[in-house]
Amino acid sequence: MVIGLSTMLEKTEALFASDHASVVSMNLFVALLCACIVLGHLLEETRWMNESITALIIGSCTGIVILLISGGKSSRILVFSEDLFFIYLLPPIIFNAGFQVKKKQFFRNFMTIMLFGAIGTLISFVIISFGAKHLFEKMNIGDLTIADYLAIGAIFSATDSVCTLQVLNQDETPLLYSLVFGEGVVNDATSVVLFNAIQRFDLTNINSAIALEFAGNFFYLFILSTALGVAAGLLSAFVIKKLYIGRHSTDREVALMMLLAYLSYMLAELFHLSSILTVFFCGIVMSHYTWHNVTDKSKVTTKHTFAAMSFLAEIFIFLYVGMDALDIEKWDVVRNSPGQSIGVSSILLGLILLGRAAFVFPLSFLSNLTKSSPDEKIDLKKQVTIWWAGLMRGAVSMALAYNQFTTSGHTKVLGNAIMITSTITVVLFSTVVFGLLTKPLVKHLQPSSKQSSTTALQITLRSSFHDPILHEPLLSTQGQSEYDPEQHVSFRMFWKSPSRAIHHYWRKFDNAVMRRIFGGRGVSPVVPGSPIENSVPQWSEEVENKEQNGEP
Repeated sequence: MVIGLSTMLEKTEALFASDHASVVSMNLFVALLCACIVLGHLLEETRWMNESITALIIGSCTGIVILLISGGKSSRILVFSEDLFFIYLLPPIIFNAGFQVKKKQFFRNFMTIMLFGAIGTLISFVIISFGAKHLFEKMNIGDLTIADYLAIGAIFSATDSVCTLQVLNQDETPLLYSLVFGEGVVNDATSVVLFNAIQRFDLTNINSAIALEFAGNFFYLFILSTALGVAAGLLSAFVIKKLYIGRHSTDREVALMMLLAYLSYMLAELFHLSSILTVFFCGIVMSHYTWHNVTDKSKVTTKHTFAAMSFLAEIFIFLYVGMDALDIEKWDVVRNSPGQSIGVSSILLGLILLGRAAFVFPLSFLSNLTKSSPDEKIDLKKQVTIWWAGLMRGAVSMALAYNQFTTSGHTKVLGNAIMITSTITVVLFSTVVFGLLTKPLVKHLQPSSKQSSTTALQITLRSSFHDPILHEPLLSTQGQSEYDPEQHVSFRMFWKSPSRAIHHYWRKFDNAVMRRIFGGRGVSPVVPGSPIENSVPQWSEEVENKEQNGEP
């Protein structure tokens, strides 16, 4: 009896000590997040730094301090969790990207984005996979299987859309931003789908049947994931429009929007689809329909809440990556072979450079063949910027590498440890070095005039309160809209400019059917007490002008 009581007391003391250590860790991590935000504000005007690099540096410095205090035993205050990243941190980042994107620019360049994000990622995946297999086998770094080499291709094909989005400004360089941003989202989704497919299929004996099944599964996931995101967004718009919860409680309205957005992500995870694509398209649909069905207070609240959650998730990820880079366990395994680790990292960086160049320039050439307007073509300077901006690797690569080469974040196998340390090295080097050089490179290749900067500022100020989607007038030199949705679309125009023709018919269908069912700017039926009752009437002249200017 006494022995049992003493054992229970020991377990209770250990539990309290564990809880206290967790509280201390969380306090320290929250303090570091605050430090990242303050430093990011102080470095706002610099042309070199951004929050991602700041968080990486702070995380690395903190890791060094913890390493010294612990006597070289640990550099982390939190253990890396793949679930933490994919379930809690990634959804708000991708959703906010879809919620804030300029839809007209995104869909105008949709084919080019899909060309870069899907086909380009596959090209990069093939080059990195076969390049790694050919070169690593000569280095004798361990027993890596064909599945490992293919996983390496998927891991290092994933660009860091988080860091890239902080580099470019969608008002100063709208075409570049839409291409790099859109490619980043589709690229992440493609890489994760490829990685999951590699783990699902038996690739020891590849034949034509397995290859066809692999390709079919790939496109199946893409189409179904997109459809689920659109359906979730339309459901949220319909529910909020019909119930109009905001007349009783703004809090419930905001909470419902947030939960339905997150539900779309979790449903995709439940059905083993691409949750990145699902939540991204859910964000686009919710910004087009749902957002216009809520009260003015909810509009402001949701806009800033989604942006703040995305911002904090980004900083959290890079802070942890910087701290985890110095984890002593992984480096202990490769301590006797530092040359191999450096060699593998250098080869991977070279393959990333080559793999990206192999699709950016050729696919840009193919895309330009379909563009009639010089403004829509991707010139050489833009191609170099796109190539460079996508060289950074980040948390998606880290999470996939941990999944493939560790067990619960730990490994004692030489080959696996080398791949983990090399991934960390590539992520740190590409984010810091390429990230530091991206801003001056963009300013050199894409200098912005004072007039365009002033116009961008006016657009930003006008849209910061009224609309989560930054407006995009796209006026011609005569001051008229370059596209009139009421003009007649001939077969010749459809052949010459299919994107405009599709946009024409989509606008007609959207105005006639979709907005009447799911709501939207100026076409929702008047609900007693709703913001639409006191706002502009249906099909007002203001709405027509905004439609012609490409605004949602």
